[in-house]
Amino acid sequence: MRTPLLVFISLLIITSCSSTKEEKWIPLFNGEDLDGWTIKIKGYPVGENYQNTFRVEDGLLKVRYDGYDEFGERYGHLFTNKKYSNYKLRVEYRFIDEQVKGGPDWAYRNNGAMLHAQSAESMDINQDFPVSVEAQLLGGDGTNERTTGNVCTPGTHIHIDGELYTPHCLSSTSKTYHGDQWVTMEMIVYNDSLIHHVVEGDTVLTYTGIVVGGGNVNPEPNIPEGPLKEGHIAFQSESHPTDFRKIEIMEIK
Repeated sequence: MRTPLLVFISLLIITSCSSTKEEKWIPLFNGEDLDGWTIKIKGYPVGENYQNTFRVEDGLLKVRYDGYDEFGERYGHLFTNKKYSNYKLRVEYRFIDEQVKGGPDWAYRNNGAMLHAQSAESMDINQDFPVSVEAQLLGGDGTNERTTGNVCTPGTHIHIDGELYTPHCLSSTSKTYHGDQWVTMEMIVYNDSLIHHVVEGDTVLTYTGIVVGGGNVNPEPNIPEGPLKEGHIAFQSESHPTDFRKIEIMEIK
């Protein structure tokens, strides 16, 4: 029979080992290629990387438009091949250079992490955005205030303080990040129940009750309404050059 002290030590070791395993960050972006990801750009078949929009150079995942004459509403997304439900997602991003000709005003220094996204394969060839919850990644213009870590809801709704929130976007409480500085953002996701946006260590937005429903996706896919508990993770090409130097995940049991 174990003594109370031995039982305590055993439990401490087990807890420590479990915690260490759970707290392991896994790179989603390997710094070398796009292995594990699938591309879908509006107007093009799944897997076609129009004008090398998504590329890996110098250890960075880059979103670029140097092959475009103009943007032409070619909204693109880079999807993880795997689905996720409960996890922490951490990204380090920055905006550089100028927006491509023809990009909409709202897409200036604009990217996003699409959470619980439908698969690339399930999108219509001309679909602009996947059904998902978007954690916006935004940069300032050098003068005006502009929060990052906002939430937008293509084909979905969320709840704020227990109440259904139907407008398309909701601003966070973050500071503005101007220029080409690197910004770190974490998203803490518990299936359909709870999502936190954390920017540079500060929790800037919290929402609950993620459900399929609403508009802002064209053409609208045939996805049944109801709780949205899992999905792919995707990053965008919305007309402004973006760099990612880290994309990593920690799955939560």
